[in-house]
Amino acid sequence: MNRPVRVLYLAGSGRSGSTLVTTVLGQYAGVFAAGELRYLWQRGEVENRPCGCGLPLRDCPLWGEVRRDLPTDRAAAIAAGLRGRLRMRGLPALLRRHRRGRRPVPAHPDDAALADLYTAVARHTGARVVVDSSKLPPYGALIGALPGIELRVLHLVRDPRATAFSWRRRRGLDGDTDPELMSRPPVWKAALLWLVWNTVTVRLWGDRAPAGYLRVRYEDLTADPEPTLRRILAFAGVDAEGGPFTGPATVRLAPTHSVAGNPSRHRTGPVPVTADVQWRRDLSRWSYAVVTGLTAVGLRRFGYPWRRGGPVPAHPAATGRSGGSGRSAGVGGSVGPGQSTVGRSAESGQSAAGRPVAVGQEEG
Repeated sequence: MNRPVRVLYLAGSGRSGSTLVTTVLGQYAGVFAAGELRYLWQRGEVENRPCGCGLPLRDCPLWGEVRRDLPTDRAAAIAAGLRGRLRMRGLPALLRRHRRGRRPVPAHPDDAALADLYTAVARHTGARVVVDSSKLPPYGALIGALPGIELRVLHLVRDPRATAFSWRRRRGLDGDTDPELMSRPPVWKAALLWLVWNTVTVRLWGDRAPAGYLRVRYEDLTADPEPTLRRILAFAGVDAEGGPFTGPATVRLAPTHSVAGNPSRHRTGPVPVTADVQWRRDLSRWSYAVVTGLTAVGLRRFGYPWRRGGPVPAHPAATGRSGGSGRSAGVGGSVGPGQSTVGRSAESGQSAAGRPVAVGQEEG
């Protein structure tokens, strides 16, 4: 009997540090940084966008091995099917099925291809843990119900004012030279998406802490990078020896083979892990007020201040409870007790081309 594929699924809202976390985890032995695998079929197979190594995905030797085990001739149909199955309007029904102990996303003939994808990735990379940074909770619920998958959920959270500001930046889908831009939702929409996706993540998996769910805030990660990454590795069941840290807050990144995601996945070489706090200075008062008002419930749940410039308190201790009901809060697997607050200014990292870039500015 084959051993299940352990998938560390990064869930939550975009621009919360998932690209950074995925890339750093991919530097450890036994871990494969797969990137946003839900986009493999469209952006990878159909559009042939770059792998994390820089080659078009269909030209990458590693993905060439994986693709031989997949129905690549049906990639466009599988991608279209996923878009239809994972629409936001389906969330109420998904949560109802979850509460009743049923499969959150109904079974579909394409599920066999999805299961084969994770099996093929593990087989051809030799990884004990496959890191999938797709983030979308419905997709995580879908793959968690597939046969042969052992799902562990890493819930990444960041201040919604910071994520709303980050979403407004103009950047190419695969770097500065890409004419196709990443999505730039208005701040009100970014705020609502932050609230919805983080709330749904807690509802789906919060009660699985500490074995199946761990919550990490971007602010705690950037305040204390190496110890936080060690906690994540322990949660994933990975030996923390070796790895890319060359100092308490500096990593040396080798190329990965991540699929889709933020263009910062192409960054290599020495990179400081520091907080991007430009939003504190440049986010307008109107935008700050709009995002704060729309996400007020989530601010309290995840320990963020309402006022601009207020300190970010250490996350509540891992007690399994928080301000809401035990099931909806799901704090039991959180990271943060005893960690320092974030107040230092953003520093510069290095892009693959060697130009300075603040680590947080490019995070998916």
